[in-house]
Amino acid sequence: MNRIVDFALAHRLVVVLAWAVVAVAGLASLSRATGALSHSYALPGYAGYEANRSIEQAYGDGGAVQPIVLVVHARVPVTGSRPTGELRAALGRVSHALPSARIVSYASTANRAFVSADGRTTFALVYPPPSTAGDQSPAPGALDAVEHAVAGARVAGAPVGVTGAAALGQKNGQQKGTSVAVETMLGAVGAIVVLALVFGSLLALVPLLMALAAVPTTFLLVWAITAATDVTFIVQYFIALIGLGVAIDYALLVVFRWREERARGLENVDAVRAAMATAGRAVVLSGSTVAIGLAALVALPVPFLRSIGYAGLLIPLVSVAAASTLLPVVLASVGPALDRRRLDRRQTNAWLRWGALVVRVRWLALAAGIAVLAALLVPAFSLRLGSARVDALSRSGAAHDALAQLERSGIGAGALTPIEVLTTPDAASRLAASLRRVDGVRGAAAPVAWNRGGDAIVDVVPEADPATAAGKDTLARVRAAVAGRARVGGLAATLSDFSSAVYGSFPELIALIAVLTFLLLARALRSLVLPLKALALNVLSVGAAWGVLVLVWQRGHGAHALWGLHGTEAIDAWVPLIVFAFLYGISMDYEVFILTRIREEHERTGSTADAVARGLGRTGRLVTSAALILFLAFVAMASAPVTDTKLLATGFAAGILIDATVVRGLLVPALVALLGRRNWWLPYPLARALRLPHEQAPDRSLTT
Repeated sequence: MNRIVDFALAHRLVVVLAWAVVAVAGLASLSRATGALSHSYALPGYAGYEANRSIEQAYGDGGAVQPIVLVVHARVPVTGSRPTGELRAALGRVSHALPSARIVSYASTANRAFVSADGRTTFALVYPPPSTAGDQSPAPGALDAVEHAVAGARVAGAPVGVTGAAALGQKNGQQKGTSVAVETMLGAVGAIVVLALVFGSLLALVPLLMALAAVPTTFLLVWAITAATDVTFIVQYFIALIGLGVAIDYALLVVFRWREERARGLENVDAVRAAMATAGRAVVLSGSTVAIGLAALVALPVPFLRSIGYAGLLIPLVSVAAASTLLPVVLASVGPALDRRRLDRRQTNAWLRWGALVVRVRWLALAAGIAVLAALLVPAFSLRLGSARVDALSRSGAAHDALAQLERSGIGAGALTPIEVLTTPDAASRLAASLRRVDGVRGAAAPVAWNRGGDAIVDVVPEADPATAAGKDTLARVRAAVAGRARVGGLAATLSDFSSAVYGSFPELIALIAVLTFLLLARALRSLVLPLKALALNVLSVGAAWGVLVLVWQRGHGAHALWGLHGTEAIDAWVPLIVFAFLYGISMDYEVFILTRIREEHERTGSTADAVARGLGRTGRLVTSAALILFLAFVAMASAPVTDTKLLATGFAAGILIDATVVRGLLVPALVALLGRRNWWLPYPLARALRLPHEQAPDRSLTT
């Protein structure tokens, strides 16, 4: 670290110009970088994905792309010859607007599965081409083309409504949501307010400057990665908002310490070097733990998650690079001038008093922290993986009204996510007849018009949304019914395979992260006990965040109040994993910030109790400020139009809040105080194995 800082200070102009060039290049290429991101959820080798790919190759549509659903609700039965003709005419206009789309309805099959029990509601499925090969999104303009085609159409005197996942989640959401740029601005405004309160001077601009350098640079590097592999569109929210928070957090730690060293009487450049030698090392350690959590995603057999690992890995690394090179140059050059005029120079010892209080009532603090975590962990055990219910994608609008009509008529939301079975033309009709008898299946159709050479498709309409337990059971029964005779595709099949692919290797993923983090922390903290405690608390903290996801979204005890949306009944399979990867790393930041300072105070005083109180007193304000900035960034992220992103933001925000208050404010100091000298236990042979410098090896009196 010292050599890096010395080089940066000796070449200040070069460092500033280099960061300015890459940041400007990142800003200039931002639209092209985000435009290169993918919406694909490819799962090569898995049955559902391979079936969908075969459907897409043979038909140019369908597969994992959920259909656009047309809904008609009339005052009279829609099965008569005249209403059927009117429906056929409306669908003909849709076919003219989207020539490559597959369409199935009562008008083309006379299948009663497409009509409600009272005969007054019917629906049609329109399979649009995907945006790109393997994409789950319909081609640009497909939804608008369908809406335009049926505008003004009447069936039995009733209008034709348009719904489906695209209409509910994308169109309505985009009209009411915010862009990534707007969300970033909202997060930045929140950060400015917090930083202004913390510093009370123009020094508040320095952490923002680090973010301004790090975020565009990360986007630039991700754009380069897209030339070699697909990178999911989800990473743009991570880079913009998590990158903003992480870059500011790392700068906060260093600037706080620089202020301390200046207050001790050191000259400016000496204060910079001292701050980088202590807080700078903690930043490198923190960035390494975040990177480990995200790098583990690269080991998963899912390209979608690997791309998040690639991009997410860059967030802490770029932020650490900015904090290690650009930040010391800025502080050495203009730091004193920016900090000269402060609104409030008074120092508070509130966190020092809090640390002393926790040390005195350590058993009570431990019990209180465990009680809160336990209350939030219990719901996590009922976490149900799957896709969000379609009626959780929108709270109002024409698409929502059409879906509500389907549900009122008794047809249900399962019609929006049909199961597609790929078979042969000679077996299609027999297979459809057998599938109609499967429990949970509303109906099955095998349109002759869909026969293409040796391929045919049977569309299976489930009664229940695949996000529900009943819907998942229906999919399992359909797969069992056609085993060995046909292949099952559709979005529900892909999501089922996705859960298997991700969580089949989840234990190995956690073990890999734990081992790497443990070794890193053991070397940095020179202890076996502190890393074990950190790992355990981090896992509990993430589990509590999962519990909040279950309460707010799966059970709907907050989704409706905050966003007017129904409970999802299931959490998208990839969301808990991403929440784990990011929260594990980010919360470890705060653990490192606190423990490194406690370790430093213990080496200075020799008293664990004093070290806990002083360490928390020095870092409590920092951790609270850093957590608040990230929390506000995630609140901004929750304004994104996509429900999945709202779920992520909820998990991130809850995890950060729980970690910075219950875990770091209660459990960490209470446990360290309770363990006393045992905190610093490290067998001497292991210290040698970790290649600790001789002067840093633990005292033998503490290792026995």
